[in-house]
Amino acid sequence: MDIPDDIFTEPDNVDPETLRNLGPLRRLAGTWEGMRGVDVNPKADGPERREYYERVTMEPIDPQPNGPQLFYGLRYRMHINTPDELTTFHDQVGYWLWEPATGLILQTVAIPRGQVAIASGHATPGDDRLVVTAARGQTEYGICSTSFLELAFRTDAYRLEVTFHPDGSWSYISDTTLQVRGQDAPFQHRDMNRLVKIAEPGENPLAIRTRAEASAA
Repeated sequence: MDIPDDIFTEPDNVDPETLRNLGPLRRLAGTWEGMRGVDVNPKADGPERREYYERVTMEPIDPQPNGPQLFYGLRYRMHINTPDELTTFHDQVGYWLWEPATGLILQTVAIPRGQVAIASGHATPGDDRLVVTAARGQTEYGICSTSFLELAFRTDAYRLEVTFHPDGSWSYISDTTLQVRGQDAPFQHRDMNRLVKIAEPGENPLAIRTRAEASAA
């Protein structure tokens, strides 16, 4: 990565309209439902297959500069239930980020069982497929877990592949490589689903304010 000599000065004339600057992430914006998710996870007596229902909300955030580096992004929340349980099966929050200057895409992951990750990849605005990865031990795009998860269900790698379909839906395959205590071979924990849009996204606050100021001028 090329680091400029001036690491403090932010870009001039940043477009406040996040939705038109999301590149390949634009097709993720909105609220989505997936009715036929499949989860394969480790249990004491072998792999368990579960079906699940999922709702994902992805809303635009204001442009985010790191000095000269500039991201446009979406804040997301994923909530999953199974048909046979009223309690939450999986809850996840984070951000999808796009750096137009380099084609870098990032997904940040936080789940309320004591685990976070930053996964990275590269794409162009017209791509129909996105892939991001993270690995345990990396200081840039890595995985951090509680002591219990490190000792009992160590996560060594994470890979998410998103595919956009002609009808406007999108699907994903999430593969997490786990080293389960007491098992010799790594376990491939897989989740997959296809989601359809049920609501359009809102606008980011800076875009709303900028438009209001322009109308009042």
